[in-house]
Amino acid sequence: MPTKGEPRLKTPTDLNSNATKEVAEALNSVLADTFALYMKTKNFHWHVSGPHFRDYHLMFDEQGAELFASTDELAERVRKIGGNTLRSIGDISKKQSISDNDADYVSPDDMLKELHADTLTTIKAMRAAHEVCDEHNDVASASLLENFIDAAEKRAWFLFETTRQGDGSGH
Repeated sequence: MPTKGEPRLKTPTDLNSNATKEVAEALNSVLADTFALYMKTKNFHWHVSGPHFRDYHLMFDEQGAELFASTDELAERVRKIGGNTLRSIGDISKKQSISDNDADYVSPDDMLKELHADTLTTIKAMRAAHEVCDEHNDVASASLLENFIDAAEKRAWFLFETTRQGDGSGH
């Protein structure tokens, strides 16, 4: 039970206050980008059309579900270390580095390319957040990020392979 004057949301942790602040900021940046990428993925899922509709529709839905599932784990990790996490769409928009796509029409090929580029952006942000975790010996947050990086690399791979043209040689 919190003592008088102690914030009710202050979660005890062995990380110092500077570590909590820096790790929480890094994880919240990743979380904001994850929400932005989730929304863009669902947007494209809802608006894809063309001869590969079924394949793209299902892939976008699968990737969106994976992204959404990671949001709770990221937010709960921030809370476990005594930080505060995102509170609203407005909060997300202030922290996200991934651009929204509000276009009336996006070609399926452009959807794939944009999601691939944004996924690479999130991987870069997760690696940067991992460095912050390493600086503060927060192995649990670093481990969580390692799993998310691996999952994001798989999503990026699928998006890349789906956009490839040509003889299949990879050149």
